[in-house]
Amino acid sequence: MPRFSVIVPAYKVQAYLPACLDSVLSQSYPDLELIAVDDCSPDACGALIDEYAARDARVKPVHLAENQGLGRARNAGIAEASGDYLVFLDSDDTLTPDALRAVADRLKETGDPDVLVFDYARTYWDGREVRNQLAAQLTEQGPAPFRLEDRPGLLRVLMVAWNKAYRREFVAEHGFRFPPGYYEDTPWTFPVLLTAASLATLDRVCVHYRQRRQGSILGTTSRRHFDLFEQYERVFAYVEERPELARWRPELFRRMVDHYATVFTKRGRLPRGSHGEFLRRARAHYRRYRVPGARLRLRHTLVRFGLHRTFRALQLAAAVRRRTAKAAVRLVRALRAGALRLHYGIQLRLPLRPDRAVFTAEEGYGDPAALEEAFRALVPRVSTAWIARPGQERAVPPGPRRLRPGTAGYWSALARSRYLVADTAFERRLRKRPGQVFVQTQQGTPLGHAGLDLLERPAAARGLDCAALLRSVDQWDYVLSGNRHATLTWERVHPGGYTTLEYGLPRNDALQRATAADVARVRSSLGVPEGAVAILYAPARRDHLRTQRPLLDLERILRRLGPRFVVLARTPVPVRGTRIIDVSGHPDTAALCLASDTLLTDYAPVMFDYAGLDRPIVVHTEDWAAYEAVRGAYVDLREFPPGAVARSEDELIDIFATGHWCGSRSAQLRAAFRERFCPWDDGRAAERVVRRVVLGETEPAPVVPLAERAPAPAACARSPLATVPQPSGPLPVTESH
Repeated sequence: MPRFSVIVPAYKVQAYLPACLDSVLSQSYPDLELIAVDDCSPDACGALIDEYAARDARVKPVHLAENQGLGRARNAGIAEASGDYLVFLDSDDTLTPDALRAVADRLKETGDPDVLVFDYARTYWDGREVRNQLAAQLTEQGPAPFRLEDRPGLLRVLMVAWNKAYRREFVAEHGFRFPPGYYEDTPWTFPVLLTAASLATLDRVCVHYRQRRQGSILGTTSRRHFDLFEQYERVFAYVEERPELARWRPELFRRMVDHYATVFTKRGRLPRGSHGEFLRRARAHYRRYRVPGARLRLRHTLVRFGLHRTFRALQLAAAVRRRTAKAAVRLVRALRAGALRLHYGIQLRLPLRPDRAVFTAEEGYGDPAALEEAFRALVPRVSTAWIARPGQERAVPPGPRRLRPGTAGYWSALARSRYLVADTAFERRLRKRPGQVFVQTQQGTPLGHAGLDLLERPAAARGLDCAALLRSVDQWDYVLSGNRHATLTWERVHPGGYTTLEYGLPRNDALQRATAADVARVRSSLGVPEGAVAILYAPARRDHLRTQRPLLDLERILRRLGPRFVVLARTPVPVRGTRIIDVSGHPDTAALCLASDTLLTDYAPVMFDYAGLDRPIVVHTEDWAAYEAVRGAYVDLREFPPGAVARSEDELIDIFATGHWCGSRSAQLRAAFRERFCPWDDGRAAERVVRRVVLGETEPAPVVPLAERAPAPAACARSPLATVPQPSGPLPVTESH
């Protein structure tokens, strides 16, 4: 008996069906059966299902003799199911990676409830992804399992069958089945939630709900939308047969009227000339099922009295009001923008202020934050300010004055500050004045192609404005570099008249100056257990993938490695799980490096910073060919790695399980990597830059040779590395390691 029976009805979805089936069969939790129901589809759906069944024994094909509709196709799947839990998935939607494992874990945590409700995200044909706006209803805080009266807000979550897992015996015991017609989820979901003796929630996106450009059933114009009335009649009939559910009538009544109003107001659903009839039937249901004392809103009143023309008049008035408000907002914005342009023009004619500096960074603290701290320490006469863009509130370092883009203070600072420091482009309307000094810190040591080299990589260069880039380069006075490789690369891909300061990267000063107490404090703040081996997992972004996701199954890796290992996951999308600490939103990468015992990455430039810590690095290169083809690489990590190299997840597990990740061969590779890419990492890079740029000192402070430097502090006072099993022999740098 499998744990899950995933039921997928298919009708006229041949273009989307393979992605749907693949998303199920590729789940990291394999204990499932996939019941694919061909609802007599006239396209290739039936043949596709048979092909998948021939390749994978977990696929059960079901072919219906005639088209019966989505509800009855699901019923046919239920009849074939043998799993502990039923999971429904529409054939144009997909499960997210590791979704079933997360569901299985939550079911186990909550004692196998009758129903588990999980979250979803709408994915649009143009690549946008929007999470359910009522995700707060799925919080896992509080006792679980629970009854519906403990969390009645669940009735406001989208009433569909595919965002839940149902205990099969519970479904069979109560005889739940889907009715025919549109909106078949309504008379299924309400009775299921009202009847369940135990419920639980999972605050995780498990389904990508595809918003098709065309072809959505509920988005078509048809009289079949009138089926909604029959479906709510089924819901209230179910409640009337069970007096113990009578307390839910007020909430069901409100949901019903809201649903009617939504269908009525959605453009393109009801055929022309049928709106009056729809509203009359809605009024009849309003009177039949109304509960005295139920709180009403304006739209409820319009349904109550069937005020079709009044409703249309109010809609027209609301549209006029919205257009008027938008026009007023546009006028105000135009006047404000004109005033700010005038203000900026005036500020440009006032003298520069040599005691002002402005800093900004694309994300996180980075080099600009380290330089800002050095400014305050070495030249306290210079007042510093930080541009805090919307959404970057957490990424603003403490200390500097904050500037909000688009304000008068922002434009005054850009016009009159002598020093401008950034790792990205400043405001495109910036007019750099004679006497202003622009320091471009870049964003670390380049691994993937950048600048003009991206012109040959269209997949990675999406949105690149070459002309704007070169205009920005022409404003630079200084560019920071951490090593000779970076110097040669930046000067070629960003050609300009600037001066390169190959002094090291200020962002890495904190790594060299940190003490054991600093490391212990950071680990404690992140929740790393004492004595644990913390792996910082920081993969690179895949430019060729529209949906970013971790390439590795972190939970599987941790299960294989045992309880001593934890993962700090700094991934493009948050990752949750046992012994996984999500740090994807943490603004300070240096703190994460200090908190970890080893770095696990693929092609992220953070490896160049981390190498200066002299801690183990493991590189996962499973999709190297794809990355190199799309982005291009300046360093072949297979030939010159910073540590052990794995081409697959199993090899990666083997490297950690055998201790090769921190063995002598790994140390030798790391030493050679540090020698090439970390020659200036001695904790004084920011000081060198400030002394050159502000104080005019042309001779940089001498660097302590790598061989003479004290090692960086271990990740904890009693380093876990001391008790990790060491490999019995040297680690070969081959295609497998």
